[in-house]
Amino acid sequence: MQKAAYKTKQQELLFSYLREMQGQHFTAEDVHAHFEAKNISIGIATIYRQLEKLVNEGKIQKYFIDDHSAACFEYSGEACNKNDHHFHLKCELCGRLIHLECDELEELGGHLKTEHGFVINPLRTVFYGLCTDCADKKVKEDE
Repeated sequence: MQKAAYKTKQQELLFSYLREMQGQHFTAEDVHAHFEAKNISIGIATIYRQLEKLVNEGKIQKYFIDDHSAACFEYSGEACNKNDHHFHLKCELCGRLIHLECDELEELGGHLKTEHGFVINPLRTVFYGLCTDCADKKVKEDE
């Protein structure tokens, strides 16, 4: 019985972290580092297991940015739902991952489906380039 209470405490701690990170992307390693910094011992395997459970329950979303990066997760709140037109932008300089919902991309997805018979998987669709901060820095460096 005491072991179940321990798991419940870990789940409460994880949900506390998810609420802090609502709308932001994070990895299992980010979660682990957060708790480690607070001297809270939760094993990385437990974190992965709990995150996968939450993905399966539809409470968080899981994204694969590329073949070389760890999976990212996102908690969108208590009413978390998957948006078919949810894409990501990844800055090639700082690595920042930007959550993007855009009507123009919805139209692009419709075009690709209608005209080319191809359905985009938004959970694996990432556009690479420079974020505003890095683009501004690059312009200043080039001057």
